[in-house]
Amino acid sequence: MLASSGTHLHAQSIACMVTGEPITNLDIEQRTKLNFLTTRKQMPRQEVIDQLIDEKVKIREAKKFGVDPTATDIDQSYAQMGSRMRLSAEQLTKSLESQGIRPDTLKARLKAEMVWTSLVRGRYKESLQVGEKEVNAAAQEGGGATKVEAFEYKMQPIVLLVPRGAPAGAIEARKKEAEVLRERVQSCEAANSYFKAMQNGTIRDSVTKTSTELAPPLREMLDKTPIGHLTPPEITKQGVEMVALCSRKPTTVDSPKKREIREKMYTEKYEAKQKAYLAEIRKAAMIECR
Repeated sequence: MLASSGTHLHAQSIACMVTGEPITNLDIEQRTKLNFLTTRKQMPRQEVIDQLIDEKVKIREAKKFGVDPTATDIDQSYAQMGSRMRLSAEQLTKSLESQGIRPDTLKARLKAEMVWTSLVRGRYKESLQVGEKEVNAAAQEGGGATKVEAFEYKMQPIVLLVPRGAPAGAIEARKKEAEVLRERVQSCEAANSYFKAMQNGTIRDSVTKTSTELAPPLREMLDKTPIGHLTPPEITKQGVEMVALCSRKPTTVDSPKKREIREKMYTEKYEAKQKAYLAEIRKAAMIECR
């Protein structure tokens, strides 16, 4: 019993004080287990301690600026993580406990991530913005591969309805009908004339999308379709679907490649800013370790 009690006291003993807040040996042991579970690598004890110190100073700094999530916020983030793993919150808890990890260990890490991201983005919003000139300069440095033209597509979805449970022959007949209509239709006006008067067929209101908003297969299909014509028919749950392409115009909004460059530059700026900010507040904190 005495030996067991001694081990427990050691686990609860304080390893570090961070501006008056303790980090216990149990905290370190728990985080070591969590890190191993998520990375499958054994992190050195000092790295784990540094990680916990960083989180203490991040949470303390965030509170100064009113960034302090509630227990409900943290529980929601915990549940969302479980959902991404296709687990309920209860199942995630059982999975952690089976590895000897308390749920609060993961929740503490999630809280630090939540407050820090919110704080850095909020405080340094202006300096983290990536200007159009920066993106264009980076695109030009990258050479021709980055010079992807972006377009704005105006289109109208069309559906030739097929009842659920209809035999394959009925679906095939509608598909052939769609191919005939593709030959006839050469403008969106003609498409509206045909499909608004058609029984078991419908044409929807026009929608406008840019290159970045479309899935690559649809974007490629629209680029191959002449203006005013219909895309090849596709069989869906509703029936046979096509898209009437009303216009395709070059646009100044981000192309997929430029958006990729913009996101990369933002990430680089964010990482540099948060690293410098963390070093600054950590230097100002009172940290004592045994």
